[in-house]
Amino acid sequence: MLELFLCSLLTILPDYLYRRYAQGKRLGREITLYSVWFELRWGITTCLMLTIGLITVIFYNHPSSSNVTAYFRTVSILPETIGRVSQVHVGVSDHVARGQPIFTLDDTAQRAAAETARRRIVETDAAMVVARSDIAAADGQMRQAEQALQQAKDELQTKQLLNDRNANVVSQREIERLQVVVDGREGALAAAAAAKEGALARLDTLLPAQKASAEAALAEAEAELAKTVVRAGVDGRVEQFTLRVGDIVNPMIRSAGVLIPDDTGRERLMAGFGQIEAQIMKPGMVAEATCLSKPFTIIPMVVTNVQEFIAAGQFRSTEQLIDAQQLQKPGTITVILEPLYPDGLDGVPPGSSCFANAYSSNHEKLAAGGLGVGTALYLHVVDTVALVHALLLRIQALILPIQTLVFSGGH
Repeated sequence: MLELFLCSLLTILPDYLYRRYAQGKRLGREITLYSVWFELRWGITTCLMLTIGLITVIFYNHPSSSNVTAYFRTVSILPETIGRVSQVHVGVSDHVARGQPIFTLDDTAQRAAAETARRRIVETDAAMVVARSDIAAADGQMRQAEQALQQAKDELQTKQLLNDRNANVVSQREIERLQVVVDGREGALAAAAAAKEGALARLDTLLPAQKASAEAALAEAEAELAKTVVRAGVDGRVEQFTLRVGDIVNPMIRSAGVLIPDDTGRERLMAGFGQIEAQIMKPGMVAEATCLSKPFTIIPMVVTNVQEFIAAGQFRSTEQLIDAQQLQKPGTITVILEPLYPDGLDGVPPGSSCFANAYSSNHEKLAAGGLGVGTALYLHVVDTVALVHALLLRIQALILPIQTLVFSGGH
C-alpha cells in the first residue's frame, strides 16, 4: 500500500494535474468515477508497473522474514544410572547454580560397595602387619638353621679329623650320618631363606597390589556413589520439574526434566529467509527485528552467519527412496542475527517469535567509483528504498499489538 501511494505521487498525480490544468478537464465533469480509467490510463498503468518494480527491488535487495525465533537449547536432566529417587532438592520452577544438587537416587548399594572396598583396604593393611611378623619369624628360623648347620659342620669336621688320624676311632657310618645331618640342615636353612623371600615378596609386591586394587575399587564405588547425586552442569533454571520421591528414573527411556541455561537464546536470533534471496544475504548485513514479546521496539541487528545448506534438502538413509514430491514447501535459508549492541535482546524471552528485515548496502561500491551512470543510479535507488522497508517494519511494530490483541483474539 505504501509503495502504491509513493508511486502514485509520481504517476497518477502528475497525470491528473495535466488533465486538470493543461487540458482543462474538471473532476466530477469530464473526469468522473466512470471515466477515471480512460482519462488517467497512462498514470494508472505506469503507477502499477512502477509499484510492482519497486516492491520487487525492495523485497529482493532488502529481504524480510516472519520466520524469526530466539531458539534456545535445553539440557536434559539425566542420571548416569537407573535408580529410585530418594530426595528432590529443587522445586517445580527454580534457579540452580552450576554444581548444585537437583535430586538424589537411592544409594544403598553404592554405599555398601564403598564400605566393602574400605574393609578390603583395612584387611590388606592388617595382612601387611602379619607379613612383617612372618618376615621376623623367618629371620629367626634362618638364624636357628644357621646355628644348627654350623654345629653339624663342626661335629662333622671333628669326626673327619679323628678319622684322618686314626681310622679305627670313628666309623665310616658315623661320618656318613653326620654328612646327612649337614645336608638336611643346609636344606632347612634354604627353606627358611625361601620362606623369608616369600614373606618379603608378599609384603613388597602382592599386598601393595591388593591394596591398590582395593583402593581402585573404593574409587570406583565412590564414583558410582557420586552418580546418585544429579547436579546442574550449568547455571540456569529448572522448569516444570515434577519429579518426586519414589519415581524410577531410567536414562534410556525418559529424562527427569530439563534445565534451561541462563545464557541460552539471549545472544542471537535465527531467521529463515526465502531461497530467492540466497545471493543477497551475506554476513555483515545490517538488520532490524521486532518481537511479539517486546512490542513497539525495533532491535538493531547484524547478520553474522548464513548457513550454506538448506535444511529441507536433508534426508536420512532408509529402506525407501526419497521422492522429491514429498517436499511440500521449499526450505528457507537459515541466517543468524546478533544484536548490534550488547543489551539488544534484553527483555526478549528465549523462544520469542519475531519479524526481521535485512538491508543491502552499496556504499562501498559507490565510494570506490568506476561505475556506469545507470549502475550508480540503480545502486543509489536500491539503498534509498531501504527506507521504505524500514518504515514498513516500524508500522508493523506499531500495529502488531493491536492486531494480536484485538483482531486475532490473542488476549
